[in-house]
Amino acid sequence: MPVFRLTKKLLFPDPELAEDGLLALGGDLSVPRLLLAYRSGIFPWYGADDPILWWSPPERALLRPGHLHLSARTRRSLRQQPFEIRWDTAFTAVIGHCSQVPRPGQDGTWITPEMRSAYVDLHLAGYAHSVEAWRNGVLVGGLYGVALGGAFFGESMFSLAPEASRAALVALDARLQAWDFSLLDGQLPHEGLLGYGFQTIPRSLFLDDLAVALAAEDRVGSWLQVSVK
Repeated sequence: MPVFRLTKKLLFPDPELAEDGLLALGGDLSVPRLLLAYRSGIFPWYGADDPILWWSPPERALLRPGHLHLSARTRRSLRQQPFEIRWDTAFTAVIGHCSQVPRPGQDGTWITPEMRSAYVDLHLAGYAHSVEAWRNGVLVGGLYGVALGGAFFGESMFSLAPEASRAALVALDARLQAWDFSLLDGQLPHEGLLGYGFQTIPRSLFLDDLAVALAAEDRVGSWLQVSVK
């Protein structure tokens, strides 16, 4: 399985060359490189003691906005105890909470200080966004990701109160549908995402869908808005 070593040159190998998902190592986490990676269907994922690793998995988890699945119980709970949904008001706090969420089968977190700093820079550049669930003035859940064209690349989510992260996901799904986004990328397929209605699709089809999504204009800048979900 070939794994490419990146140089300072802003260039990635063909993502289809990542046989088992791992495509390349090295490079940096600068805003231009991260943007190029996402536009190419590639994302960074590595541990604290690893070099920067770049992935293009052979299968991808994808949701069409407007097709989010939630149980009747969850929807009823969200109606009875709504959260205040905010956008881009606490990005650093959201990514900080996401870095502390225990993950089954994982020792530690892939959201290292280096990764947090890189995505804060991406947020300040207007490409990374947070969806936040607040209750009584306290941040209790949320998610963050990257938006390019008509694609939103979900990165991570957290919840400190029942249904809080789901409330953020519902709000994101509604906004993406309203803004005519064509895909929400969940990256690696797993049972939790499939339960929300994400589909597992082959990399080649994902890259085709991504090319269509990227033809839309970027929504650069803050998504600041307050609503209740």
